[in-house]
Amino acid sequence: MKKILMYTSNHCPYCSNAEQLLKNKGVTVVDKLYVDQDPDVLSEMMEKTGKRTVPQIFIGDIYVGGFDDLRKSDLSGELEKILVG
Repeated sequence: MKKILMYTSNHCPYCSNAEQLLKNKGVTVVDKLYVDQDPDVLSEMMEKTGKRTVPQIFIGDIYVGGFDDLRKSDLSGELEKILVG
């Protein structure tokens, strides 16, 4: 399985939903960076993604996007390819 990196915050239901979706796909480890605990992490996320909202998810070197993007890739079957590819 590829490394999963998720920019998140402490009280984010979409982040929890994203983590649960990944768990349902067999992902057991998600590296989380908390944008609400470190302004440098928020700046880093914005520089990498151009977005201010969480979650922002990377699988390996692939930028997936937020929860809606993750869900869309799951429904289309693309997520499976990204996770094992």
